[in-house]
Amino acid sequence: MVVGDVTTAVDVLVLGAGPAGYVAAIRAAQLGKHVTLIEPELAGGTCLNRGCIPLKALLSATERYQQTDQEELAAMGICVQSVSFDWAKMQAWKQSVVERLADGVRRLIAGNKIDLVKGTGWFLNAEEVRVEGEYGSHRFKFDHCIIATGASPRPLDGSMTPEQALQSTDLPEHVSIFGDDYIALELATVFARLGAQTTLLLPGEQLLPGVDPVALRLVQVGLRKLRVQTRTNIAVNDLTEQPLIASCGVVPNTVGLHLDACGVEINDDGSVRVDTMMRSSVENIYAVGDCCSASSGDRLASVAIKQGKVAAEVLAGQRVQFAPLVIPRVVHTTPELAIAGYSANEANQAGYAVKVGRFPLAANGRALTLNTDNGVVLLVANAEDEALLGATLVGPRAGDLIAQVALAIEMGATLTDFSEILFAHPGLSETLQESADSALQQAIHMLAK
Repeated sequence: MVVGDVTTAVDVLVLGAGPAGYVAAIRAAQLGKHVTLIEPELAGGTCLNRGCIPLKALLSATERYQQTDQEELAAMGICVQSVSFDWAKMQAWKQSVVERLADGVRRLIAGNKIDLVKGTGWFLNAEEVRVEGEYGSHRFKFDHCIIATGASPRPLDGSMTPEQALQSTDLPEHVSIFGDDYIALELATVFARLGAQTTLLLPGEQLLPGVDPVALRLVQVGLRKLRVQTRTNIAVNDLTEQPLIASCGVVPNTVGLHLDACGVEINDDGSVRVDTMMRSSVENIYAVGDCCSASSGDRLASVAIKQGKVAAEVLAGQRVQFAPLVIPRVVHTTPELAIAGYSANEANQAGYAVKVGRFPLAANGRALTLNTDNGVVLLVANAEDEALLGATLVGPRAGDLIAQVALAIEMGATLTDFSEILFAHPGLSETLQESADSALQQAIHMLAK
């Protein structure tokens, strides 16, 4: 690219190469558009490079380490003399996973003939963006622009962000984590599994507000087994613990985009206001992922990816919109927690009369062969027509099983539909069928109350 203030015309300009941005760019390219992707840092964004993937990698590594508990293995006839871990090597392995996936993203971008430009962009007007980067200053004139600049952790003085904690070169002997969301719980799980004295400092009365109390108790039992201490109603001004990690939500990355120059409206929190087709207040400018209003409360990579696809398809003339019936949420604690749709209480508040099915993992053959019985499956259905409304799963691989529930709800499945499916035996999926049977008052492997 030539250094200097030259102008290049493109069909679609995408600002940000995180999950929302690179997916939007690829989908637009698939639909025949000439796409340029602007990214000031690394392709893959926060999720891949500093957030979701690094955290899940450490959760997997520490889970393997936790599973070498000598007492549990001895009960299965396995004798282990000693097991240790190397934090530096664990971090190196985590980084190798990140780099492999990041390389895959770069290959996908190149393979779809997308121009990737390293730099920071901002609007000059509703048709042009200036980019300052490694090749100097450049202007892009676009037919359509997709804002996918993501969000940054909300800072708290005297604390580390979750991203900084994941990059720590030294494992702390003790650590305090302020927050009640899934990130706080997963960070606590990582450090506690490796023996760090871990304290969760909650801003309110409970962790994971809104989660079904039955499921929440099982998660709390798992945290206590890891010796995680929990303190409630902690005010920000009272935080004195060190080292301290704070998970206080995120701030949309819209400052510096000069959105006033193009007339794009934003909300009080800084997010770009969009409709269900991901269009902003300016017809040819879209916003997707953590920087837009449609993601407020659901700032998840899965949401960003879907929104990226929707924006690309809409600008290409397709009639689509972002309107999922349910958004699965997963917390990789011990045991795992996964939610899709309504809990019983939420369904009641929404005006439904409900049927609730409940099945404990202690009655599931596969769970017992995995030496894991701390879990439950809760299904919620509309009492009028038995249509599934939601589910809360606690137990091994709950994050994978919840996809079956999400698909069922999107397809309009009923309790009877779940009951009639043949699941492999023995398998964890059978707990979904047994929970449906419970709601229908025909449970086989559980005595009716």
